[in-house]
Amino acid sequence: MKVHINNAAEIAGMREACRMSAEIRDICAAAVAPGVTTGEIDDLVVDYCRKHGVKASFHGYGGFPGHLCVSLNDEVIHGIPSRNRVIMPGDLVKTDVGIRKNGFNGDTSRTVALGVTDPETLRLVETTRECLKAGIAACGPGVHLGDVGYAIQCVAEKAGFGIVRDWIGHGVGRDVHEDPEVPNYGKPGTKLVLKPGMTIAIEPMITLTKQGEKTDVLENRWTVVTRDRCPAAHFEHTVLITDDGCEILTVPADYP
Repeated sequence: MKVHINNAAEIAGMREACRMSAEIRDICAAAVAPGVTTGEIDDLVVDYCRKHGVKASFHGYGGFPGHLCVSLNDEVIHGIPSRNRVIMPGDLVKTDVGIRKNGFNGDTSRTVALGVTDPETLRLVETTRECLKAGIAACGPGVHLGDVGYAIQCVAEKAGFGIVRDWIGHGVGRDVHEDPEVPNYGKPGTKLVLKPGMTIAIEPMITLTKQGEKTDVLENRWTVVTRDRCPAAHFEHTVLITDDGCEILTVPADYP
């Protein structure tokens, strides 16, 4: 495993790519409404990239056909946008997007609970937010990745929810997926030690039931769903490890 340490110029490049990633993430999240198709959400990314002269990090990555991932309800990640997929009241809508600019990538996601009234599902969304906060709060130089995963795990398990273990966070930089792996569970004092200059994506994927921790991939070979088809939530930020803690590169005004 080779983990890249960014220099000052590379950090500046990451900040800009991540700033734009956060901007389009929030544009997409704000567009979630009854009757809107996931394909129309994808169009927003296309328009943004054209306007700013940048590229969508996910488009064509490993053959992925969309410009962002839009995953609904029991879909955890990698939902393929479609003009035939209509968003309806009661949907949990996860928008996961990255912008590539000048060779650097951002990666970020948020979950929109569109007209959801079920208290447990709403609690799932809020708990997943708290998982992200806990993982970020644990980051800093000299911290083990096992400490970060453990912080996330404690919040999810205390709330009684499941943690997807088949899919995890990762490094981000010149490539949208790099070393190291960043699990949402762990044992304190284990795994890689974080160092200033590392950039990682922390992305808890939390499920309503413990059985939902197990996942399947649909026939489209991309979309990951909970095996018991329970709802899942997903939040993600790209984070820079600094000399005295960390900096959230994809943070908007309403963090997280």
